[in-house]
Amino acid sequence: MKFTTKGRYALRILIDIAMSNSDRFISIKEISERQKISTKYMETIVSMLNKGGFLISLRGHAGGYKLSRPAKDIIAGDVLRYIEGSVAPIPCLEADVNNCDRADQCMTLPFWKGLGDVVNKYLDSYTIQDFIDDAQKQSADFYCI
Repeated sequence: MKFTTKGRYALRILIDIAMSNSDRFISIKEISERQKISTKYMETIVSMLNKGGFLISLRGHAGGYKLSRPAKDIIAGDVLRYIEGSVAPIPCLEADVNNCDRADQCMTLPFWKGLGDVVNKYLDSYTIQDFIDDAQKQSADFYCI
């Protein structure tokens, strides 16, 4: 399992907006400059985040984006699964129902299910606010995520 730049940048964008501590809408240009992500690529990711219900947008001169809900209520796992798709370790676990012909005989299936459970539990244990809190505790620079 490997996460793409879309997934990694989606988290960075949400963190950036959350850290702005502002009720105003933040422009793509502002975020792009801080995060060193091209505006064209950001538009694709921000559009996905908007459609996924993580952001709300406003068009016009004072337009931009802001979080659709508090940072503490945006779960990293939800963001990554929305942007990346399934994070299942093997294809037969990607759907709710395992349609593999060998599922009932597969001696490794419990191992892969367990790995998937651990990964999903970990991804779901982090919120956007947790990234901010962790960075503040460590005086870390989140721009390198």
